[in-house]
Amino acid sequence: MDSGREVEQETDAARALLEYGELVALVLDDDGTLVEASGRARELFPALEPGREVPESIELANARRIRYRQGDERRTLIVAPLVDQKAYEELRIGFTAAVSHELRTPLARLLMLLETIERKPAEAATLSAQARHEIEEMDELLNDVLFLSELESGREVVSLGTTAAVPVLEEVVGELSERADLAGVTLRVEGERELELPLRPRMLAVVGRNLVTNAIRYAGEGATCTLSVEKAPSGGLELVVADSGAGVEAQHLSRLFERFYRADRARTSRGTGLGLAIVKHVVVSAGGSVSASSVPGEGLTVRCTFPT
Repeated sequence: MDSGREVEQETDAARALLEYGELVALVLDDDGTLVEASGRARELFPALEPGREVPESIELANARRIRYRQGDERRTLIVAPLVDQKAYEELRIGFTAAVSHELRTPLARLLMLLETIERKPAEAATLSAQARHEIEEMDELLNDVLFLSELESGREVVSLGTTAAVPVLEEVVGELSERADLAGVTLRVEGERELELPLRPRMLAVVGRNLVTNAIRYAGEGATCTLSVEKAPSGGLELVVADSGAGVEAQHLSRLFERFYRADRARTSRGTGLGLAIVKHVVVSAGGSVSASSVPGEGLTVRCTFPT
């Protein structure tokens, strides 16, 4: 078989898929400049222009990134599925109902506190502090809901380039050190400083912050939470956040990244229930995968794996 002819046929097939397929696909060079776009992408986004960066106004929901080499050059293929409007509408309605349900609890507690203040004005200072806490919880929930909505709509670009991970994670640990001290949790960062993950600095900070916050809330006093960046055994790179705390029962592991899911129902007043869902969405949007493992009483490990 003529190998040159075979390569030519494969190239033609790939170009035909880009040109005539229904995929919304972009090919970027190592600097984030558009090399080429699929016919469907050009149809939907006339502002796309090879040789220029992708305009920020272009929104790609649930896009996947695939990094590869073409000769001596590195390329990134971004593929976004076409949205099933019916399924999307059902998801939107379900999500709205879940948010409404999650808001009822702090609202009910807030109303009860205000009524108690009217009956017991002498306790107003203490009850007002509790009311402020409930308002802060609602504000955190709404911020997470809005951020997740921006991620899913494509308004928040997860990855156009790479970021040295350790310095960003050290900033996250510094930011959360006071909360960790109050919870009795020790934070550490490990890894080679030059290792880069395919995330924008802000998105990397979001992932690290949510994973560390989860450990602070649930690992328990005396636990240590370690953030490490390392080379994956199967290739690629991994961001691993492991704590030595309470851990999670096996039946809950597969659901940890679901929206509003909490393994410990007694802790429903702690956190928004969206932190790990946001982590998964960011990592998957960058072409990676996320998994959790745990031994009850020995801690929880969350592993975010990214291709090279």
